[in-house]
Amino acid sequence: MAFASLLLRRSMALLSLLAVTAAWADDASPGGLRISGFGTLAYVHSNDNQADYSASALNPGTAGASKAWSPDVDSRLGVQADWQLDPQWVMVVQLVAERSLQNGYAPQLEWANLKYRLSPELDLRLGRIALPLLLVGDYRKAGYALPWVRPPVELYGAIPITNSDGIDASYRWASGEMTHVTQLFFGHADVPFKPQARAKAQAMTGLSHIATLGALTVRLSAMTTRVSANLAPQLFEGLQQSGPVGVLLDQRYALDNARTGTVALGLSYDTCDWFLMGEAASMVSHSLLGHRRAAYLNGGVRLGDWTPYLGYALAQPVSAIQDSGLPLVGLAGQQLAHASALNGGLNYLLSAIPHQHSVTSGVRWDVASNYALKMQYERLIPVTGTRGTLINPQPGFRAGHAISVFSVALDFVF
Repeated sequence: MAFASLLLRRSMALLSLLAVTAAWADDASPGGLRISGFGTLAYVHSNDNQADYSASALNPGTAGASKAWSPDVDSRLGVQADWQLDPQWVMVVQLVAERSLQNGYAPQLEWANLKYRLSPELDLRLGRIALPLLLVGDYRKAGYALPWVRPPVELYGAIPITNSDGIDASYRWASGEMTHVTQLFFGHADVPFKPQARAKAQAMTGLSHIATLGALTVRLSAMTTRVSANLAPQLFEGLQQSGPVGVLLDQRYALDNARTGTVALGLSYDTCDWFLMGEAASMVSHSLLGHRRAAYLNGGVRLGDWTPYLGYALAQPVSAIQDSGLPLVGLAGQQLAHASALNGGLNYLLSAIPHQHSVTSGVRWDVASNYALKMQYERLIPVTGTRGTLINPQPGFRAGHAISVFSVALDFVF
């Protein structure tokens, strides 16, 4: 009840803010303003009390070790204002209240951009825009638009940044019966992930191409960026002060302007009676993030108001998830303890590279217009040596065994 009351207060704050914006817009311009929104009220249970289930590294999750049933994994409210300034110019603002690492459920600015239609085929945007990197990347937070409770965490959790501040250009064209949207983008993102700690993705440069032919949609996207984060500063300072081997380890693993690239391919085939979706991505970073791959395949059938679905997902490292670290031969006493602690800290960070596979089953029930109730069961197995996509591991955490996660969510749009 306390959570529902909190989300309601956030809802009223968001709506009040955009109502003021709407009133000002109506007074200032004859252009049309449309207010819309989406939300999810959800609870998640994990039977593993030694770690927390989370959909993203930027979301504290808290289902498992922290709470038997947690609303924090998926619950959110979003409100969007689309202001048509004139036939060429459109302003879009979207605010989202969801559990974050720093600010609880405080509303965050998800989108804020100005779009100019240069021609019927070409749009230009400036400001904060959705990161167009994955199949459902443009609307991944709007649960009502998704067949599942959440996008597969093995892939979408590996790319937690959902927007960028910059520019993009979208060009619509056709070849025979196939339609295309080609999008180029450039920007940066600044993400707080703990008190007095931030992650920065700079020079985010990428391409997204969507091709549609009847029921088939294919999306190919690629991005390169440089990532920095003041993560575990004492560890890397200790490595820098531990001789030539330590300096090399710091250069190899520190998140300091690290070159990072992502390539993803997604396909969706939706006949309205049934659907099949699949996606695969490869992510390479010259840092502790390493080289990893992730993929999923999901399908379902629509039987009136009911949509049962099944899915399989996999995340696996390509680069090593352990490092021998500093040489210990010849060390003793405090020097040995210090070097061993640095090696342990480094390998703890590397164990966060997920190696996991999961099977998902669920059902969506469209209970009323603009409302969908979903129930979902996941059976996931973090492979020994990593903690998979789980966070907050406790001293007794043990990988290599199956974990059951049950989710129930009410999605709505307005």
